[in-house]
Amino acid sequence: MESHSFMDLDNPVIQLCMDGARAEFEHRIEAARSLYQQAWEAHSDDYEACIAAHYVARFQETPAETLRWNQIALDHANAVHDERVKDFYPSLYLNLGCSYET
Repeated sequence: MESHSFMDLDNPVIQLCMDGARAEFEHRIEAARSLYQQAWEAHSDDYEACIAAHYVARFQETPAETLRWNQIALDHANAVHDERVKDFYPSLYLNLGCSYET
């Protein structure tokens, strides 16, 4: 049986990203941007950095900055040496690829 990794919803960085996604869904873009930035500033390891950077990338001013943040997210995912990031890779590579299209 295949095991699935799930995010720790009690993790403060993940909580900030979830709050940011909720704000984004509610069209409160500046609040979302601020929450994602807070998540980045609060990260304490590569796992948290991967998640935070993935969300920070969403609201960059230029395509070059979006690409840079998507690469940061992927780099931090690659530095995590366990299964926690396994399910993130499709989204990370998709966003990185989209960054090259713009």
